[in-house]
Amino acid sequence: MLQSISQERINNMAIFVNENTKVLVQGLTGGQGRFHGLRNRDYGTQVVAGVTPGKAGQDVEGIPVYDSVEAAVIATGATASFIAVPPKAAPAAILEAARAGISFIVCITEGVPAQDEARVFANLQRDFPKTRLLGPNCPGIISPGKCNIGITAGEIAALPTKHGPNVGIVSRSGTLTYQALYELKQLNIGVSTCVGIGGDPVPGTSFVDCLAEFQADPETHAIIMIGEIGGTAEEEAAEFITNHVTKPMSAYIAGVTAPAGKKMGHAGAIVSGGKGTAQGKMDALRSAGVMIGLNPTEACDLMSQIVAGF
Repeated sequence: MLQSISQERINNMAIFVNENTKVLVQGLTGGQGRFHGLRNRDYGTQVVAGVTPGKAGQDVEGIPVYDSVEAAVIATGATASFIAVPPKAAPAAILEAARAGISFIVCITEGVPAQDEARVFANLQRDFPKTRLLGPNCPGIISPGKCNIGITAGEIAALPTKHGPNVGIVSRSGTLTYQALYELKQLNIGVSTCVGIGGDPVPGTSFVDCLAEFQADPETHAIIMIGEIGGTAEEEAAEFITNHVTKPMSAYIAGVTAPAGKKMGHAGAIVSGGKGTAQGKMDALRSAGVMIGLNPTEACDLMSQIVAGF
């Protein structure tokens, strides 16, 4: 049974992050961390600190840098972390943030070995159940007009309107996330929150996690889901939708023409042993009542038809 909506959520809406979220950037002094951290700050996100061991006391355009996540949390009250560090450092950075009490971690790092992802995910589940990890290898999350953590360009996202209808987006593909955001903006459809969960084999946050939050979010009136070949995440989502999601949905599944046994872009995008095909995923979602687009543009056009009925 879905949890009841708290009064704080009613006031702030969106999912996972909002205008009150205080963010620190692990790797702020590096090239990627600086570039995207400052873009997030300039968007209006409360980027309150950076973390780079050995560089405490420095600042990046007014953002103070600390040696550890713990020190940054004590000084600033940050509750979210944006991790932009190399693959070898990412697992330790994630666990450091969790130990410091960070409740929401966004890791954009690509190339983290699957065994490391599995180990970190298991550690979080066992030792830090109140910490949510988004990624690795994801574009991040944006609640338009409120908070942007990651590498999504804020200017392509339409602001939600007070009475809606507003759409929530959850996607395994970063590039298709951007396309969906921009096409909805062209259609004058507001977005409550857009979540890129990433395409690695062991994502910290799943379709089901996001669908549950969107179902409970009063600012979200409809949902777009973008999946791809490989794994069973879309089939699991279809089962959850059947049993728990009452909001209308459209979806697109990438990889219809992908050959079996060949990895396509993402580490998790591979059809193996006859499982994980695009057709199987589309059939499962269609059976759950989701409208299926045969390309990303069609999925957004279908959403335009859905919101026109509100």
